[in-house]
Amino acid sequence: MDSIRVRGGGPLMGSIEISGAKNAALPLLAACLLTDGSLTLSRLPRLADIQTLSKLLIQHGVEVKPAASDDGDEAVGGTVTYTAAKITDTTAPYELVRQMRASVLVLGPLLAREHVATVSLPGGCAIGTRPVDLHLKGLQQLGAQIEIEAGYIHAKAPKGLKGGRVTFPHVSVGATENLLMAACLAKGESVIENAAREPEVIDLADCLVRMGARIEGIGSNAITVQGVDRLGPAEHEVVADRIEAGTFAMAAAVTGGEIELIGARTDHLGALTEALAFSGVQFKRTPRGFSVKRSQTELVGVDIKTEPYPGFPTDLQAQFMALMTTAKGASMVTENIFENRFMHVPELARMGADINVHGGTAMVRGVEGLNGAEVMATDLRASVSLVIAGLIASGETTVNRVYHLDRGYERLEEKLAACGADIKRISAKN
Repeated sequence: MDSIRVRGGGPLMGSIEISGAKNAALPLLAACLLTDGSLTLSRLPRLADIQTLSKLLIQHGVEVKPAASDDGDEAVGGTVTYTAAKITDTTAPYELVRQMRASVLVLGPLLAREHVATVSLPGGCAIGTRPVDLHLKGLQQLGAQIEIEAGYIHAKAPKGLKGGRVTFPHVSVGATENLLMAACLAKGESVIENAAREPEVIDLADCLVRMGARIEGIGSNAITVQGVDRLGPAEHEVVADRIEAGTFAMAAAVTGGEIELIGARTDHLGALTEALAFSGVQFKRTPRGFSVKRSQTELVGVDIKTEPYPGFPTDLQAQFMALMTTAKGASMVTENIFENRFMHVPELARMGADINVHGGTAMVRGVEGLNGAEVMATDLRASVSLVIAGLIASGETTVNRVYHLDRGYERLEEKLAACGADIKRISAKN
């Protein structure tokens, strides 16, 4: 397996172009199943997860065609056209779905268009159970008949889905996206209450409207969908990745540098901007995005709690913890979304961080500095938190099992190196 070697050094300076959001791109790919026309997506990030879902779509009969003007990279990315003229297979097999949890997003579109779907229960990062029960209960409210047998979800709606009212007991991004797509082809009106409001959900809804969907309440916690008989072709640009932007913002802050994040939007970062401002980080809008740097000599500890958008993103919790390891004073990090998302703590401790975990809360006491060490990545966001720590650690840090990182960050080491980081990928082949 590849690893990444980081040598702590000076401040990061320069600019980074933010890629399209993985968490927006994945449901957008699944949306191609709703139409027999073509869906052309631009600014697709070249990531392992995009590759995996594209393979699954091909299994269902989708033609995947990168733009002729693309740069020749073998990975699916840039501008790609997905055409599901005919669904040839309504089964999403275990060998593909187990690689990525977001694969369950094909369930709603397949059921809405073909009235039948068989989807393996999903896999993904080991950061908690993340059950799909909200997806299934929501689809049942739209008339689906669902059984689970031998690790597979068997869903059918012989006469098609019908409009209904779905009220989630708690906010779920994936369930909101699955129900939103399914409702577009259901007969009559559907209302999704306690819906997720993330920018990625808004991006999906905007794309569906371009395809001919009738959706009201986009960006609110109550979405109303008037079902239509057919969706058509569309072109759509994937929204910039707010998680990548937040990650690089913290990399700039922790090193005392200044980075311009091209294409990023501060209004998509939710509570992160407020937490960083209290810690001593300054944001400034630019014609191309925004720049970020420290507003004072040293960072100070700040308490955060992860919550659904616009609260503090769980996908930025590990990076924030790395930032706090050398901040003045103490900070309390509370994880409210996933029950197993502190697996980076022992690895940060190997580098000299002072962190104590009690249930879903971690107390981080700032230390004078971190030391380079050999560490192990346990999930996607934990991986990049260790890279951030390595940027300020004395000596050399080696982050192993970075295949996690490749699921969510496009050319991470190249982007950081362009801003002055001493970072290099070590191939397992070497």
